[in-house]
Amino acid sequence: MSKSIAVIGAGWAGCAAAVELATAGHNITLYESSRTLGGRARAVDINGQLLDNGQHILLGAYSETLRMLQRVGVDADKALLRLPLQMRYPGNSDGMDFVAPRLPAPFHLIAALLRSKGLVGADKMALARFSSAARWMDWRLNTDCSVSELLQRFDQTERLIKLMWRPLCIAALNTPPERASAQIFLNVLRDSLGARRAASDMLIPRVDLSSLFPQQAAALIQQYGGAIKLGTTIKTIVRSGDGWRLTQDKAESEMYDAIVVATSASQAGSLLTDPAMAADIPAFEYEPITTCYLQYPSATKLDIPFYALNDDPEAQCWGQFVFDRGQLDATQSGLFAVVVSASTEAIALGHEALSAAIAKQLADALQMPHLATPEWRRVITEKRATFSCTPALQRPQEHTGLPGLVLAGDYLASDYPATLESAIRSGIKAAKLLNENLMSV
Repeated sequence: MSKSIAVIGAGWAGCAAAVELATAGHNITLYESSRTLGGRARAVDINGQLLDNGQHILLGAYSETLRMLQRVGVDADKALLRLPLQMRYPGNSDGMDFVAPRLPAPFHLIAALLRSKGLVGADKMALARFSSAARWMDWRLNTDCSVSELLQRFDQTERLIKLMWRPLCIAALNTPPERASAQIFLNVLRDSLGARRAASDMLIPRVDLSSLFPQQAAALIQQYGGAIKLGTTIKTIVRSGDGWRLTQDKAESEMYDAIVVATSASQAGSLLTDPAMAADIPAFEYEPITTCYLQYPSATKLDIPFYALNDDPEAQCWGQFVFDRGQLDATQSGLFAVVVSASTEAIALGHEALSAAIAKQLADALQMPHLATPEWRRVITEKRATFSCTPALQRPQEHTGLPGLVLAGDYLASDYPATLESAIRSGIKAAKLLNENLMSV
């Protein structure tokens, strides 16, 4: 039976939930307080170009994200650049060069390890030992600990930690290994390094993040008769009879049979005035992610689509990865995006000092002096990009115990950290729970 359902929040979780519910035959209204779809993974206007509020990499293991893209009509082969698993540093930067060939798993990793450059025998043995032990443990820990403790337990070399494990941990969990959850890190490795070869592929969006999924999701929802309300803030949610009453920022109210709260954890807590429910949403600590865009003459390019960088705060080297946007979108030739995850210390410098330091880091690492003086540079920081993914962190469930009300978001209980995949999975799970709940009424 068709029900009227409000989805509050048009991030990736909210859009996924709305798509599932609309295609199940329900009448959907998708509310978003901003004027742009996508939440914390969206497009922004920078110097007249639509760029992302943060450069993202997806993984081939993101099965639900890829399925959802297909469902809303996105051709992933065209919208995403698929690259084999790699950790490649610029030449002469005291880094490593690790590229997995397109061989069946696990031979692709064995071949990558044998062919890798910049690692000595002890480093390669440590990596092989870690991989074998993780598989033997079935990627599970009896008691969660920090990633640093896990790496010490398996005698990982200092160089391997610096060049591979630390950047992978920060990129995947947006939390430094000293306080990142080893179990969540192992989950990510299990579904990428420990799965079929394609699961470890790196997928880089060629289009902006709003265009990649949220806009396509909104179009599909409208095709099914749903409504999209941008620039509309929901102030209160109140149980009323057998339904729910939403009050908007202009004191207007609407009645719905059911609600999906797909906002951030803090916003969800402020909307849910029921004391028992509010107590179930913890006060998370958060980590920022910063992306520095630097525009150079259009002929400027990297040898490959992206490089890992040696970050060293003491040497004012903050960048961890640099992407050549021109190899993703021909209209962005000469535009580089440098990512600084877990960027609390970096953003304390201020935008001007940070962007200047990153430009100098690129010039030195790539041995291209002109990179120190870009035509323009812009720093974008998402201050609450993800929750801090610490060991044994208790995360709430989509189910609230309140009839016709579910949560959706990347902060909810999941095998994964706060990623696009965990957001999509949560949205799908929330929609399924709501469907089951409505059918039982």
